[in-house]
Amino acid sequence: MADTALDAEGLADFLRGRRASLQPEDVGLRRGMRRRTIGLRREEVAELCDMSADYLARLERGSGSQPSQQMAAAIARGLRLTPDERDHLFLLCGHRLQTRHLRETHISPGLLRVMDRLQDTPAQIVGPIGETLQQTPPAVALLGNETHHTGPARSALYRWFTDPTARHRYLPEDHHHHSRVYVSTLRATATAQGPGSSAALLVADLQHNEEFAELWNRHEVKLRWSSAKRFVHPHIGRIDVYCQTLLDPDQGQSLLIFTATPGTESHDKLALLTVFGTDTFAGS
Repeated sequence: MADTALDAEGLADFLRGRRASLQPEDVGLRRGMRRRTIGLRREEVAELCDMSADYLARLERGSGSQPSQQMAAAIARGLRLTPDERDHLFLLCGHRLQTRHLRETHISPGLLRVMDRLQDTPAQIVGPIGETLQQTPPAVALLGNETHHTGPARSALYRWFTDPTARHRYLPEDHHHHSRVYVSTLRATATAQGPGSSAALLVADLQHNEEFAELWNRHEVKLRWSSAKRFVHPHIGRIDVYCQTLLDPDQGQSLLIFTATPGTESHDKLALLTVFGTDTFAGS
């Protein structure tokens, strides 16, 4: 089915209602002493949705131009919509068909609510084939910005086998194990998703890579990552952390949370990343 006309009035009602129903605590914001707005302020929602407050105001009045699919996806994420609510929003915006990429990158609102409370901790949400969907500022400082890639390179797994710089933040002696786990995890995901899926397409894209092809032919399935991770930061050196994982089985997404043992040098280094932040340490 082709796209339909924008339902400006229905979209306006929906946006106003969602903004009024969200509380600051729902999105990791402080309420403050002088808040009079019921729900979130328009400027707060605009920032969450990566749009201008003026454009949001026009949409809420029913006078804004039709949001693109990419903008609709940003609104759905910013408003913490469930998949059903996201689909409803797309219909209001006049989009009956959503691209596979936009469907698969919609983040579970439950994972987002947890992540909203982890802004001082390295944490990131990844999709089923290793796409980094969102990072906290300390995660960007620790691992670099992993959300700006496009095409197959959105997958950390794809970059691992095609971009030598993708391995720079990992100890060389860990590389082979990472490769085996990546390939075995992709095999399980491709089998579960079936032919034509993003995982199956990724397998086809990587078959030309000699290392990948050799490991693929081993038929190993779902080897496990160790909870202990060893990173090599370009500015502050080796950092040993533990990775806790919170899984959303419906979306196939995982929230990865990186912590270090208090009193260790690695714990002090993570604290340094948090204090000085992305601008100082994100570069490779």
